Amino acid sequence: MLVALTAHQRSTPLASLERLSVIGDEVGTRLTEAHEAIQGAVVLATCNRFEAYFDLRDDADFPSTIPAMDAAMEEIAKLSDLPYRTVRETVDFAHGNKVAHHLFSVASGLDSVAVGEDEIAGQVRRALDDARRGGLTTAPLEHLFQRATETSRAVKNSTRIGESGRSLVRLALELASSRVADWSAARVLLVGTGRYAAASLAALRDKGAVDVRVHSRSGRSRFAQREHLVAVDAEHYAAEAAAADVIVTCTTTTDTYALTAAEHAARRAGADRTQLIIDLGLPRNVDPALRDVPDIELLDLETIRVHAPIDEFATLGEAREIVAGAAARHAAARRVHEVAPSVVAMRGYITGILDDEIERARLRGEAPQVEAALRHFSGVLLHRLIAQGHTLASSGSGSAWADAVRTVFPGADDSGRTSPDEAAPGDLGAGAERS
Repeated sequence: MLVALTAHQRSTPLASLERLSVIGDEVGTRLTEAHEAIQGAVVLATCNRFEAYFDLRDDADFPSTIPAMDAAMEEIAKLSDLPYRTVRETVDFAHGNKVAHHLFSVASGLDSVAVGEDEIAGQVRRALDDARRGGLTTAPLEHLFQRATETSRAVKNSTRIGESGRSLVRLALELASSRVADWSAARVLLVGTGRYAAASLAALRDKGAVDVRVHSRSGRSRFAQREHLVAVDAEHYAAEAAAADVIVTCTTTTDTYALTAAEHAARRAGADRTQLIIDLGLPRNVDPALRDVPDIELLDLETIRVHAPIDEFATLGEAREIVAGAAARHAAARRVHEVAPSVVAMRGYITGILDDEIERARLRGEAPQVEAALRHFSGVLLHRLIAQGHTLASSGSGSAWADAVRTVFPGADDSGRTSPDEAAPGDLGAGAERS
């Protein structure tokens, strides 16, 4: 069974998201070890959300998801140094097809501060890649995340949601434009050299910024060289920060603030113009007390979230229809997979009878056409039975069909056989849709 624990910017305090964002790369492994019912986990952590998607055993030994999810939340509480009660009150819980609907919405950018943002689809893909490298995925999780990527492409290609190249940083710069009269004349300091720094630089250049300098808190210089930017070293960083018109921070080096209120205020003493600081980091990259320093305006994730615009209703409605349709198809495909063990069992039972009859025909000296006719008949019979099973499974009646198989075909016992997610493609029979 697929289950998800989600905490995101629309319902979770920024302080809690900050703690969840620094729980470390080993979180996926720790979560899979939290309870024996957890077979796999994929963790999606961004500056706006923390989400963990689980594949749980669903059998007589584990009839409820609650113990496994309680254990997972306890582990998250330990890793984030948050009280268990806070974690429990912070995260939302989804199971069944609600998991698919939620992830498909997330991957399509419909659950972001900047609706339709570009970065989230790549973050979803990388979350799966990271889990795969750690050996933490299962077939249901693979199917779920692959379908999420397909859905995000469908939304982008079929609606106007992503046509403007939206992202959180672009939204931040739009909000900041009322404070920056001429981007081409602004002196900009970019703090950070990672993937999000590249997106920030592209957005700054689209706004017309030309005087962009970059500081890497970890000392990297490759980004500045590749982008032909002036690199600011640690020795000159404080002075450069004091002189900038705009500072954009998006660094993952979070052991200390990139800017502290007291030190930065002292450096800017006597400044004759207002400085704009855009903090895109989670955890925060700059001291929130900078908001109280004269002649400094701080635009952080919480401010951006509050001022995010409401997008065109019709466009969002079209995108949500695509997501809902994809989630429904995913649910139908999952139900088809659930009857796969019965398909395998029935196929084996009928094939065994067929082989016996063919052997008898050969002993009797029957013509080759008899064997061909027997094989053709059994193939048609299996095709129709399996197609009926898949049709019933898609409508939610798969368990009744599986019970009928066990009743009508003595010995066609699917207990202990391959799970539907491990079955070979040929075992799924006619009409199966692979999720």
